[in-house]
Amino acid sequence: MAKRKKSDKKKSPIAITVIAWAIVVLFLIRLVQVFEPLIRNQFFMKGITGPLFASWRLTSLGSVFLSSATYMVLSLAGIVALVGFLRLHRWSWVLLMAWTGGSLIISLVEYFYSRPNYAVMASNVIIAFALNNTEVQRIFGIRRDDGLSL
Repeated sequence: MAKRKKSDKKKSPIAITVIAWAIVVLFLIRLVQVFEPLIRNQFFMKGITGPLFASWRLTSLGSVFLSSATYMVLSLAGIVALVGFLRLHRWSWVLLMAWTGGSLIISLVEYFYSRPNYAVMASNVIIAFALNNTEVQRIFGIRRDDGLSL
């Protein structure tokens, strides 16, 4: 029987795994939010059927496109942040914190317009708490070992 080699690689904290899974869940939810209004308005069947702006205001079709574009940007930024996060780049921690804040703001706006998505809100809160974990901040160089922030 072959002996197993011991790995000198330090195991990452569970918070990193939780954040990675939460990003994947948010990506899938945001992807649904990109395509659902477009399918509901039959964009893929009929194309653009009316104006997007009317006298410097968004029409209902323009509002659908704006919300879909916003969710697409959030989805793509989440994937970029996930790749950098799994590679333990410092910029990804900063991007992910900004992405989480932006996503929370959008979730709060949706909440006040009576379209709350509690799964997105819960995932964002979990990510925010996990990113502020001391071990995670040390791994990404946000916090030094002496306790002082950089």
